[in-house]
Amino acid sequence: MHTPHGFRTTASTLLHELGYESRDIELQLAHADTNKIRGIYNRAERIKERAKMMQQWSDYLGSLRASRDMVAIGLK
Repeated sequence: MHTPHGFRTTASTLLHELGYESRDIELQLAHADTNKIRGIYNRAERIKERAKMMQQWSDYLGSLRASRDMVAIGLK
């Protein structure tokens, strides 16, 4: 069984392995900013970097699905 926090752990691990900066990963995973005011109001911090990172994450998940689908229909 996989928990929501387990998915976050997996994402964090793989994104680190892909070379993304910890601060971008932590921002994307909505881990609390130590500055409470900044954490509440700044939702767009490093948005371009995070969008690129999330596109690569999406592509990775898509490749897993495509691979699974190929196995299911006997092409792999």
